[in-house]
Amino acid sequence: MKTRDALFDGRLTVLQKSGGYRFSVDAILLAGLTRVRPRDRVADLGTGCGVVLLLMAYRRQGRLLTGIELQADLAFLARENVQINGFEDRIRILEADFRHLNGSGHLAAGSVDLVVSNPPYRRVHSGRINPEDEKAVARHELEGSVGDVIAAASYLLPAKGRLAIVYPASRLDHLIVEVRSRGFSPKELTVVFSNRADQGRLVHLQCLKGGGEELKINPPFFIYREPGVYTEAMEALYKS
Repeated sequence: MKTRDALFDGRLTVLQKSGGYRFSVDAILLAGLTRVRPRDRVADLGTGCGVVLLLMAYRRQGRLLTGIELQADLAFLARENVQINGFEDRIRILEADFRHLNGSGHLAAGSVDLVVSNPPYRRVHSGRINPEDEKAVARHELEGSVGDVIAAASYLLPAKGRLAIVYPASRLDHLIVEVRSRGFSPKELTVVFSNRADQGRLVHLQCLKGGGEELKINPPFFIYREPGVYTEAMEALYKS
């Protein structure tokens, strides 16, 4: 069964499975905090139901948006979402393994300007693996890790191409090591907090392929101003 969820006061519709993997706040943050230029060619690695690209298309960001999804059911669902929202001219969905793009014929080397991703972030042997396959693949490093995402981004991006990732704050050191080891320079960091009394939960990191050392640290981003009530900044990512 599917649910029909509405964003932007009903102007954007997102179909999701009632069970299986469903998008989370990570996707909203990735789409909302990433700087997207009007002429950007964007690739979303592990696009799921396509929500990140749907949000970008709704905001008229980028000129060609490509979602890459390994799981057939999710790729089919993403195509449904593209169609029902009328974005066929802006978004294409590829059913493919982003770890094996080189030589696959799907996307050429250096063919995009910006890569975005919410990578799987849980190590295979850290905690209980979700019994539902879609959730397990999306959250655990079963079919790809953050290192695989960055390697794919390195293939897809030309020199000075940009990479944006949302990742757990507790693994920021690992993320920094991975991006630098593959020739990317961290350029802009936002730490995301649930509320002002909480510790940082997520980071949004924007990187440049072959860039210099300077890193901009943005003001903290808070999701809730009180339990169950979004901050104005968070509401803006859903409604404008």
